[in-house]
Amino acid sequence: MTTPIATATSPSAFDVEAVRADFPALNQESHGHPLVYLDNAATTQKPQVVIDTVSKFYERDCSNVHRGVHLLSQRATVAFEQARTTIKTHIGAADSREIVFTRSTTEGINLVAASFVRPRLEAGDEVLISHMEHHSNIVPWQLLCEERGATLKVIPIDDDGEIVLEEYERLLTDRTKIVGIVHVSNALGTINPVRQMIELAHARGVPVLVDGAQSMPHLSVDVRKLDCDFFVCSAHKVYGPTGIGALYAKREHLLEMVPYQGGGDMILSVTFEGTTFNDPPHRFEAGTPNIEGAIGFAAALKYLDAHGLDTVAAHESQLLAEATEAVLAVPGVRLVGSARLKAAVLSFVMEGIHPHDIGTILDSEGIAVRAGHHCAQPVMARYGLSATVRASFAMYNTASEIDALVAGLKKVREVFG
Repeated sequence: MTTPIATATSPSAFDVEAVRADFPALNQESHGHPLVYLDNAATTQKPQVVIDTVSKFYERDCSNVHRGVHLLSQRATVAFEQARTTIKTHIGAADSREIVFTRSTTEGINLVAASFVRPRLEAGDEVLISHMEHHSNIVPWQLLCEERGATLKVIPIDDDGEIVLEEYERLLTDRTKIVGIVHVSNALGTINPVRQMIELAHARGVPVLVDGAQSMPHLSVDVRKLDCDFFVCSAHKVYGPTGIGALYAKREHLLEMVPYQGGGDMILSVTFEGTTFNDPPHRFEAGTPNIEGAIGFAAALKYLDAHGLDTVAAHESQLLAEATEAVLAVPGVRLVGSARLKAAVLSFVMEGIHPHDIGTILDSEGIAVRAGHHCAQPVMARYGLSATVRASFAMYNTASEIDALVAGLKKVREVFG
């Protein structure tokens, strides 16, 4: 039986209907049915305050940031840099200069691979990741290891979808140059013991990158308490715009890292004979940034913080527990991933029915889930599957939507006999 995330806050204090009223996309029909949106691990819907914040930038403050002396540029710059401070505060970083804006979690991982690890990686060295990683935390390391003659090693997971810590300790060696570990699995919902894993890695002098794409919406993150070297995330997973993310890196690492891309805004001076690069974080933000995305990202985090992450987590925890019990009662359903600690992801299969068929029938009932490998094909292979159905929950989901999901699954069973 799945054990959902534990919190001390009662979900009874959470007004989910008031929250739903803040999300205009939820107030629509899909194929003639009220929309039931359960694809939040792929991307979340956006509250009106985020939509308005982005719109206001275009209506009033649209200008490029940094170096502009006119009023619009100054306002845009202030808002952009305030967004950096908001992210810093939300994740508990010590300094706003430790926050680099990126396009996504994916770009943040690629930046670390290219700018921090590549100069340190030699033939025979090792990069260590887990069996439950998203492709974004696999492919960049594969490319880098192939280029440098290094070896990519994989931490195994057990049948419940939990890291085998004894094997992790064994795989940490003097050749390990970095550990890349997902905080919350997008395919299984597993919450990994990243603090313990970081301690074990640091005991051997190994830096750690944490993929926080799925933990940001559901868990309180404090990068200093975790003591991670790098933390990457995306706004669209946490009620913000698409195309914007952030990399947290310890200041000492950023000061040592080489530029990831070249262009405007990442320089102090340029001549044909050479270039002097800007200080971090601007050294890693070449070109005009996604200004409105960064400002929208900050608005999303403020919105989430206003409701209280503990309160939101308690609500999602209750939903996950209820959904797990209800879905498992449907004949032929098998859960994939039953870790002791899980966030708001329910991944499952139905005997004799392809996940894509399940997803299609659910869609006809107005229920949006994800059916596929979830950009985590090694996880699927671990369980002997090509795909699962994934229902993932957010702060605006309700118990009645779980009822709709179960009714939809029963219809799937009726269709296929």
